[in-house]
Amino acid sequence: MRWHRILFAAAMSAGMAVSLPVHAEDKMSNHHATISHPYIGMWVTGDGHIRQELLPNGRYDEARGKRQSAYQGCYVVTGNHIDYWDDTGFTADGKFVDDVLYHGGMVFYREKS
Repeated sequence: MRWHRILFAAAMSAGMAVSLPVHAEDKMSNHHATISHPYIGMWVTGDGHIRQELLPNGRYDEARGKRQSAYQGCYVVTGNHIDYWDDTGFTADGKFVDDVLYHGGMVFYREKS
């Protein structure tokens, strides 16, 4: 079942990228699809070393230590499950339980504002 979601999301991403023409005015206006789920925002490991921001446009940006944007890619949330597709082709997943993200053997907490 998980692979079906991955293949579907990858096909959707590829299809959208091919079917939408890019114009200079589009780049300047920053029109991006916005998704809605309760997990958008910054997630941080207990020691603060890894910081992962889930953006409302379906992208994520992960910093490791002093290395900003160490990993970037797309994500899809289905219920309390999250699937990641890194821009380099790496895939991963995770699960949200009681406002805690378990991902890649790590535990992330929502950053408090």
